[in-house]
Amino acid sequence: MTLLLDDITLTYADGEGRLTALDRVGLAVPAGTVTAVVGPSGSGKSSLLAVAATLVTPDSGRVTIDGTEATGLSRADAARLRRRAVGIVFQQPNLLPSLTALEQLQVMAHLDGRRPAEVRSRARELLDGVGLAELAHRRPHQLSGGQRQRVNIARALVNEPRVLLVDEPTSALDHERGAAVLELLADLTRARGTATLLVTHDRGCLGVADEVVELVDGRLAGAGVSP
Repeated sequence: MTLLLDDITLTYADGEGRLTALDRVGLAVPAGTVTAVVGPSGSGKSSLLAVAATLVTPDSGRVTIDGTEATGLSRADAARLRRRAVGIVFQQPNLLPSLTALEQLQVMAHLDGRRPAEVRSRARELLDGVGLAELAHRRPHQLSGGQRQRVNIARALVNEPRVLLVDEPTSALDHERGAAVLELLADLTRARGTATLLVTHDRGCLGVADEVVELVDGRLAGAGVSP
């Protein structure tokens, strides 16, 4: 298993008490597969993604990424693990307006200490893989919403992560562009052997998933949820 969440509980301060965001959640995502977590707003999906990304430390339980137990790491070590092994596709692409599509990817690879020639080659390869090779020198305002989301996906993959975390990838897209982005995510997951965890409230996303689970009030309600 490339991503393993074992008995995760997460609470937040709520006045004089604690609010339970995740309640003993266990989830395994094998390499080369897509697991979709579906649930309404407030069900704990964002908290689950934050814990899986090592951005939030749970109250109890373990997060294991590519064989490394992440829950006991220092902030610096957790950040290094994220750069090495985790890619995050945010709900909104949040691309830097002054950079071209190619430069968006190059910045991420530079942060990981890669050589300039290697960085440029990797970035071009990924843009070609998401169908944007001819648009590499366009800036975000020159791209459609679907194209920006494709840059977002390529950027998340530039450091060859073992785990890909995807937050509501179709929320800002129409049906046709959303379907194309989902198919792209599924194809890249299998081609590159990543473990992809996708959280969504949109049941139209579930057709690309190898496994579907439902999160209700911080608890996993079961597998095999129908689209």
